[in-house]
Amino acid sequence: MIDVENLIEYLNEIDIDFFCGVPDSQLSSFCDYVEENCSNIIAANEGNAVGIAAGYYLSTGRFPLVYLQNSGLGNIVNPVTSLTHSKVYSIPIIYVIGWRGQPGVHDEPQHKKQGEVTLDLLELLDIKYTVINKDSSLDDLRDEFNNEFLPQLNIGESVAIVVSKNTFENYKIKKSNDNTLTREEAIQMVSSFLNEEDIIVSTTGKISRELFEYREDNKQGHGNDFLTVGSMGHSSSIALGVALSSDKKIFCFDGDGSLLMHMGSLALIGSKKPENFYHILFNNSAHESVGGLPTVMSNIDINNLILSCKYENVFNASNSEELKEILPKFLSSNGPVFLNINVDISSRKDLGRPTTPPIENKNDFMKKLQGG
Repeated sequence: MIDVENLIEYLNEIDIDFFCGVPDSQLSSFCDYVEENCSNIIAANEGNAVGIAAGYYLSTGRFPLVYLQNSGLGNIVNPVTSLTHSKVYSIPIIYVIGWRGQPGVHDEPQHKKQGEVTLDLLELLDIKYTVINKDSSLDDLRDEFNNEFLPQLNIGESVAIVVSKNTFENYKIKKSNDNTLTREEAIQMVSSFLNEEDIIVSTTGKISRELFEYREDNKQGHGNDFLTVGSMGHSSSIALGVALSSDKKIFCFDGDGSLLMHMGSLALIGSKKPENFYHILFNNSAHESVGGLPTVMSNIDINNLILSCKYENVFNASNSEELKEILPKFLSSNGPVFLNINVDISSRKDLGRPTTPPIENKNDFMKKLQGG
């Protein structure tokens, strides 16, 4: 295993001290360390991080480092091929990539395909890479960096360190906010107010996991819920597509990290004015599902943001009493409407994962929507 403090000390020795990216649970020790000890920007999405890194290089001539989960490779394809590639501007970037769905390593279904093609994608993008795992040593990585990666970077080529599960020694910083309502309590309360015909599209991560467990605990089926187990940032767009094609009430259960990742969807929802669209943000201003590092949501005037995107109204709640009071008003409104619920950064240690495969969830959901 590799000690992240020693790794960062080595990177600093070779003048790599600017970090930017989107947190990943497999990189949590690395991400926590750079957040606490380094110049670090937590980006809205991975393509955003590449743009920031490119700007840093242009202004300093020094190599930036971008960290991401391999699911975020799709978000960097455009800036890599049309901005940083040696056939365009030749801007060198170091990538640290968490390898979810690595072949031969157990993982959740949404990571399987991405895990299979991760190394192939890097080769297609002309990014030279090395894979490190729990048996790797910092000495070996340093030698490879000095002998192979630095020469590549010096000629304007990007490189990647692909990180297998359990590669880094544990390093964790404490994360908290002042909210008292847990996300799971808020999900349970909102769900208990909905009707049998109401439809939910829930975002990736623990929001979908907590919704699934709520249905299990209440011995309800899962046909009313589309659990967006992957494709972070797109749950509201999925919900919009459903709402425009259905006469049912459609609820999007969103997270702040997800909402920030592709904020353009807010403007599109507002412009289409679906009266059956109910957008609920479980807002802890953190990427809690992948370790709890902060988002910039606490710096945003949510009411003005949503209203400027032409939603009909915005509601807010910060505790169970406020949520109970506001829910009837929210539910009786014509959409698109938005409910911001401020929640704690916490989740149960024994929180399970959906036990039904995505295909089964999709089939049950379509059957419910189409009246089968």
